[in-house]
Order: sequence, then C-alpha cells, then structure tokens
Amino acid sequence: MKVYGVSGLGADKRVFEHLTLDVEIIPIVWIIPNRNESIKSYSERLSSVIDTSKEFALIGVSFGGLIATEINQILHPNKVILISSAQTKRELRPIYKWIGKSRILKLIPASLFNPPRFLARYIIGAKNAKLFYEILDDTDLNFVKWALQEFTTWQNLKESVNVVKINGTNDKLIPPRGTTAMKLIEGGEHFMIIDRADEISEIINFELKNPKKK
Repeated sequence: MKVYGVSGLGADKRVFEHLTLDVEIIPIVWIIPNRNESIKSYSERLSSVIDTSKEFALIGVSFGGLIATEINQILHPNKVILISSAQTKRELRPIYKWIGKSRILKLIPASLFNPPRFLARYIIGAKNAKLFYEILDDTDLNFVKWALQEFTTWQNLKESVNVVKINGTNDKLIPPRGTTAMKLIEGGEHFMIIDRADEISEIINFELKNPKKK
C-alpha cells in the first residue's frame, strides 16, 4: 500500500524524515493556489499526483490534515491519519471561526504573516529549533496567507470512519477535540511529529496495518 504525506502550511518532506515507518512516505509537494481558490478545489488539484490504481493511505499534518480530509472525500483511501490536525470545523478553536468570519486576514499583507521566531517557536512548541527555523525561512508567505484564510473559514462537518487522529495534549493551536477516533500523545505539542517521532511512528505503523474502509 502506498502512503502519501501532506505536510503543514509551507513545510515540506522534512517533517516526515524523523518518522521510522514500515512503509515509505511519498510527500505531496505543495502547488501554488489559484487566485481565490477554495480548499476543495485546491485539494482536488493536489490529489492528481496520487496513484489510485492501488490501495493507498494519507497522512496529513496540521493544515495538511485539512487537505487530507478533503482528498479523502474525493478519492476514498483505505486510511487517513491526521497528526496535530482536525477532521471537522467543530474541532477547531472558536476564535479561528471568528477570525474567518471577520475576513480580516484578506486585509493583511502577506509580508506580515512572518511572526517573531521566538513567538512562533513557543506557539508551535518546537524543541528542534534549528529545523523549525529552517522550515519558516523556506515558507512562502503568500501560501501561508491563503492557507490561514482557508483554515479559518473551513466548513467541513463530514466525519469518516477511516480517519484516525493523533493529537498532543499540550497542542496550543489545535487541541484534542471532537468524536473522531483519537490517539493522544501526553504532553505533545504542535511540532510533535518531529519532537515525539518515535511514539507517533509506532501509532502510524499500527494503524496502517489495520486499515478500515468507509
């Protein structure tokens, strides 16, 4: 079974490199969003690289989990594993919905979506500062602006039984919520795919060996 990985925001395959899995992850490379493109349209375009002739699974991290959720509804993989993410808008903090309704993000220049490094590291909870800063340095701020707009206005309410979430109990951005099947990493923060890679790898390996279909 092929396993495709969707990283968070502008991050790339580096977020998967600390995992120790029994299968190879094929990272899906972000593409540039079209002007005013919806997350559904974007996810459909991004999913074109997936080989559906064979069984496959998706791993989505943070915002990549929202994309994986959308792709799940289009291509119906055997398993979807969401890390530090959510399957429905009900699982997100109410303040994000308020920000989305205000449309304020559209008024902010992309150049301002680059917070001070110390603040970003605190919010994300990254222990591996070097890698975290490298990812920030390589992030396309125009993409971040688009992604945050879609994140705060996301409307999905559909839950699928082939989805499993891995959430950290200390995640400041997307805390554990909802009714989706969930595996908790005690003390895990938003960057735990790097900082708690061994524990997450063990859960992923188990879940991929025990797929559920919708």
